[in-house]
Amino acid sequence: MGVIMIKCPRTGRAIKTGMKSDRETFRRSTVFFSRTYCTGCRTHHEWFARDAWVYEPEEELRQAS
Repeated sequence: MGVIMIKCPRTGRAIKTGMKSDRETFRRSTVFFSRTYCTGCRTHHEWFARDAWVYEPEEELRQAS
């Protein structure tokens, strides 16, 4: 299980959306629209699922081994 991330359009930093999913489930999900509060620039960002990705640190560790 990973964390769904988006990129802050103001700072360019990756931010957590507060949602969790695995990559395959997220890839198959319907197109949706959401809002996420960004602590970096202190505003809400509106985004579509196509703009997000799933960050799974365990998967990266497995691939590095």
